[in-house]
Amino acid sequence: MTSVTLSTFSTEQSAFLAADVGGTHARIGLVAFRPGQSAPVMLAYRVYKCADYSSLEAIVRTFCEAFAIRPRRLALACAGFLLDGRVVNNNLLWPVVPADLAHALALQDVDVLNDFEALAYGTAYLDADSVQTMHRPAQQENAGSGPVVIVGPGTGLGVAVRLPDAQPKVLATEAGHIQLAARVGREQQVLAELAPADTHVPYDYVLSGPGLLRLYQAVCRLENASPLLEDPAAITAAACAGTNAQAVETLQLFCGWLGSYIGDLAMLYGATGGVYLAGGFLSRITDFMARSSFIERFLDKGVVRPFLQTVPVHVVDHAQLAVIGAASWLMDRPAQRDIQQ
Repeated sequence: MTSVTLSTFSTEQSAFLAADVGGTHARIGLVAFRPGQSAPVMLAYRVYKCADYSSLEAIVRTFCEAFAIRPRRLALACAGFLLDGRVVNNNLLWPVVPADLAHALALQDVDVLNDFEALAYGTAYLDADSVQTMHRPAQQENAGSGPVVIVGPGTGLGVAVRLPDAQPKVLATEAGHIQLAARVGREQQVLAELAPADTHVPYDYVLSGPGLLRLYQAVCRLENASPLLEDPAAITAAACAGTNAQAVETLQLFCGWLGSYIGDLAMLYGATGGVYLAGGFLSRITDFMARSSFIERFLDKGVVRPFLQTVPVHVVDHAQLAVIGAASWLMDRPAQRDIQQ
């Protein structure tokens, strides 16, 4: 990705907005594509806390006013999915209706895609400095080719799949709502503490920031211990420092479940291109993950283990990745190409 100074705004006739909006943060960029450059050019970029604003409109307006710009298009990567003209997602703090947003901000178009669909498109622009490899394939000849699975524990649990092709194709999924599978033993004890019997418990109920807090509270109840830690950041910090036994067990459970889950997804999609884990706090716990059962649980799939040994697993610092991915998705759409001609 290339950055430029604000003085170039006036010369960027094709510049447009791209945004990545989740339950916690909204990341917005002013983006342009230029002839001869393979990557989007980021002209301006800011991150906003969703809780500080009454609507997505207010965030976009704040961004535009900060840089004195009036773009005509918005590529909106948003958690959830579009149904009957409205984005459906329990983690968003306010309603997102693209048509209303376009009207209020005088935008020509608001084009919506899933945030993890955008992340999947953005993986084409990853550089080595933003990737930490957790599992290196035993066989290198096919490593990096084939379907790629992108998984992100954040406010919720997002999943998308990028399929190999001359023209990239991405499947947006709701795989975070797959039924949680608990192994006999401690995991089943924790699961029983999390929900009543015969209840659907999705993976995102534990593999997310709020899920980490639920896990910690369940472990504390099982141990008859007072829950001293009140948020996911404090739990991960205490677990990594080894200063709270319940926090350590919580993060071990989290890593074990995450390893099993991405192993299932790698088998489901034949992810020889690898699994990319994108999440704000994952990059801070990679040392803990490496010591945990994470990789062994990823590989522990019976007769399919030899296949999973060929699948690389990476943790990526996604930062601007979904914004760049949303921009590239919009620029590759036929309607957008027609507009540019």
